[in-house]
Amino acid sequence: MIFADDAIEELRTLGDLVRWGASCFQEAELTYGHGTDNSMDEAFNLVRHALHLPHDIPAYMSSCNITKAERRKVIQLLTDRVMTRKPGPYLINEAWFAGLTFYVDERVLIPRSPISELIESRFEPWIDPSHVHRILDLCTGSGCIAVACAMTYPDAHVDATDVSDAALEVASINVEKYALSDQIQLIKSDVFDGLKSAQEILIEGAKLQYDIIVSNPPYVNAQDMAALTEEFRHEPPLALAAGHDGLDIVKRILQQADEFLAPDGILVVEVGNSYPELIEQYPQLPFVWPEFVKGGHGVFVLTKDQLKNI
Repeated sequence: MIFADDAIEELRTLGDLVRWGASCFQEAELTYGHGTDNSMDEAFNLVRHALHLPHDIPAYMSSCNITKAERRKVIQLLTDRVMTRKPGPYLINEAWFAGLTFYVDERVLIPRSPISELIESRFEPWIDPSHVHRILDLCTGSGCIAVACAMTYPDAHVDATDVSDAALEVASINVEKYALSDQIQLIKSDVFDGLKSAQEILIEGAKLQYDIIVSNPPYVNAQDMAALTEEFRHEPPLALAAGHDGLDIVKRILQQADEFLAPDGILVVEVGNSYPELIEQYPQLPFVWPEFVKGGHGVFVLTKDQLKNI
């Protein structure tokens, strides 16, 4: 049980607040997975944000005294995390992805894809960075993948699509935050459907195609959707649910990506825990599954030529 008034009076330091928050989270049996994977990191991130401190706080600051007004603000945020079961990023409207901060709210999925590591490595060795001129981000959500790609490839044009008007509103906030409106075009599209007319546009005599198509689409199967904890149920179902096998959207991407990829282009898609089902249904495709230093799994890479095996 949380006794906020007692905590405000008795807790004194930044370290006290983090420890107290972690203890409350443990007692409440919260679920993590939206940027943190344990109670201590979750509490630290919320305390840090409430006090307007950077992520790389020096260790000595854990013993710094916090004013009563600051303690009240921090404890309210920690208490809200327990009482609402909302993921931390929704409470503070901030999430990190590929070393960048993004505005998020309950209109979009909270960024956490391991695709960030592939972006930071410029998608090497699967493509030559000097050959990347156009990138397509399908199911863009908050726009985090599109923005990170644009920052990584400042000379490339990025199209970012989503079927949700609400998601595109959030993506627009993040595109404007990084002053990328001239580089990123936001398009309402149900997978490739909204791009069909654009695909007919001729650029220097060739159809509009992309060197990289990247996507973190919905991929949660019906069984896993039914078992989601309260934290994950705060996220938009449209960004999670993908039919009985979790592959409704992924199948559509696989069926049409070849048409939109440049000759040496690559397709990069996250499928999470649905990867065994994907492999079973497409035994003819030579999926490459990158390993991630920071954790995560279930992202495949295919070339345009390999997609012809469908």
